[in-house]
Amino acid sequence: MPGMTSDSGDHSTSVVPISPNPQPTTFPLNHGLKPPIARLSISWARGNTLRVTVLRQPQPSAANGEEEAGGKVLEVKLSDNRDGEIDDAQWRRIAYGSVTPFALLQSRKNSTSTLSKISALDSTEWWQYIMDYSREINSLLGNPKTSPSLAIEDQKTVLKDVQKPTCFKAAWELMEIFYADQHSQAWIPERLLDWLADYDCLFSGTQPTVHSELVNFQKELVTRQAVEDHPKYWEAISSTLAIGWLEIGVKLLRLHGSYDFDQLGSRETENGLVEAVAVLISKMPRLRADLGADKLGECYKNKPDFVKAWEKWQAQITKLDCSAFWLQCEHHQTRDGLKNILQTMLGNSTSLSNATFHWMELYIAHFLYIRPFTAGLESMYNLAQKCMQIKPVSGHHKLIGLLIGILGENPEVVLAECSKSFGSWMMAHAAELLTAGNIQAEMLLQKEQFQLGGICIEELNRLVYAQVLSSHALTWQIAPIYLSSCMKQGMGLLETVLSKQALQHDQVLLKSIEICRLYELGTVSSNLMKITAVHDWKHGKKGSGVFWLQQARDEVRLNRIAKHLFDFVGKSLSDGSFKQWEGLIELLGPESGIAGGLEFLNKYREFRRSLQQVHSGTATDAAQRAAEALISLMKNPSTPQRFWLPILYDSLKLFNWAGRPLLNVSQTNVLLNKLQELSMARLRPDFVNADLPPEALNSVRLAIATNLGRAILEE
Repeated sequence: MPGMTSDSGDHSTSVVPISPNPQPTTFPLNHGLKPPIARLSISWARGNTLRVTVLRQPQPSAANGEEEAGGKVLEVKLSDNRDGEIDDAQWRRIAYGSVTPFALLQSRKNSTSTLSKISALDSTEWWQYIMDYSREINSLLGNPKTSPSLAIEDQKTVLKDVQKPTCFKAAWELMEIFYADQHSQAWIPERLLDWLADYDCLFSGTQPTVHSELVNFQKELVTRQAVEDHPKYWEAISSTLAIGWLEIGVKLLRLHGSYDFDQLGSRETENGLVEAVAVLISKMPRLRADLGADKLGECYKNKPDFVKAWEKWQAQITKLDCSAFWLQCEHHQTRDGLKNILQTMLGNSTSLSNATFHWMELYIAHFLYIRPFTAGLESMYNLAQKCMQIKPVSGHHKLIGLLIGILGENPEVVLAECSKSFGSWMMAHAAELLTAGNIQAEMLLQKEQFQLGGICIEELNRLVYAQVLSSHALTWQIAPIYLSSCMKQGMGLLETVLSKQALQHDQVLLKSIEICRLYELGTVSSNLMKITAVHDWKHGKKGSGVFWLQQARDEVRLNRIAKHLFDFVGKSLSDGSFKQWEGLIELLGPESGIAGGLEFLNKYREFRRSLQQVHSGTATDAAQRAAEALISLMKNPSTPQRFWLPILYDSLKLFNWAGRPLLNVSQTNVLLNKLQELSMARLRPDFVNADLPPEALNSVRLAIATNLGRAILEE
């Protein structure tokens, strides 16, 4: 069956089809509002989504009293180069799953700081690293899932029911074949054959393919009895054999009516010819590393053995083609169909062209039957051009553009196709494959570009992908992995990403702090804590604000908060305003040096507790502890001068303690010095008098002097 061709204008034979007048992409807005529309507002929403606000012109109320909506807010999802193949949840799984292999490969690359060290590595070991990376990424993009097998297999089921693959997986495997898998360079044509077997269905949307024709023919098989009487049966066999699907071709041959028990006696010669062709197909020589258990053909790993087997196999086909048994075959459709199959196997170019539908299938057919010894990208590229001339490209397909770029050894085209068709994820991850063994691609990707601000294309691709990750609340956490691999601008952009997170959410803040710790961004971490502290303080969460300021060791703001709180701290023991700050003071803890001016509140609380016990009883031990707390508080430099007199005034009972003095001479002198400093400070114009009785200062002086005299006499 001849393949479908169409006129593609002046660009029909171009290597990469170019659209001279690209059409803009339109997105419908189903807002449901009646005109006139007064205003349209567009802003970014989460991820790759626009938030569109549509507002109507204000209208007077309707006669029936029903008011129409004045506007509507819609979200429009922009194109993300996925064409609906992968949903958002699956894409996030791919994004998270690709982090580990990417980071591991970067770690292995960073362990060798210079190119000379890399070349000193065992090349086999390094290529194994690349293949491990490629296989892990490939596994994330999906594996074919077959439907549960039945207990009794239907003989007329030609194609298994599998999940449709994605273009992302097809593109990745294509680059793996040519760039990463060094062990299969000797049998790339066979790898391409396997690739087409898995992904020929992806081309069915734009033009007929062998896969689509088989799907349609399989539906007809259910109702047909003598399949060998129908031309589509023989066309299907020729098409499958042309692109190397030997298993399907043999299975279709054995659906021939001559295999029926009631037909064996009368159609013995016909059945013998069909079986002979089936056996020849099953013994086709294959130049490849190995064959799967369900694959037909005979595997040869070296070229000399393959050449001998190929010549022998071709001689057997020629011998069968010239056999006299064809004259004894009375079923004309069988005779003509088998003859055409033999011509396909002998490499007849007309038969191969008629059996294939687009140039990629014809390309594989040429590898199998006309040029099985093709080697080198230049020869493969020339053959691709020839096949495109025979079967012109009817439309631009993303996989075809990528394949042509690879065959043409043009990394610019490969990068352009990846960027245009597969987006930032592919650009960030496929670069590792492109630069693995291609010096030209390595120079292109890693050369610093002046027009890009001194960074290379490889770093630019990672920055773009990291920016895409950062735009979504569920993926921003993995953006630092890619930013940290960008030597020039990565860390700067990471600081920007962290500073723009919604820090009012505790989980986001904790994750941001952990990222700062991993990448040694102490200043950024401190700033995030300060921002959170100020936000919490302004919104009434005083304790949380103080906690984060402590973690950030922000002495300046802690001192400001301390001055603010000192106005609420009790001016005497009976003041109840101090109780509302007990929980906040509890947060300060016993650790000094991280509370700033608030350290005083912690010590003041302990002093008040001890003093409360003294006022409620007469135990000398409790009074002694209160006296020690008093001296500690007065010696501490964080105690504000404005609180000296109220503290001493509250301690009058300690100075006048019956029985024996609680303070010795040196401790009493400390308090006298504080009183002297306080007297000097009263002369300053900015001094604030404590709200105490007028006789408070004289009472304190007298009590301290009395305690000093008693302490001298006791010593």
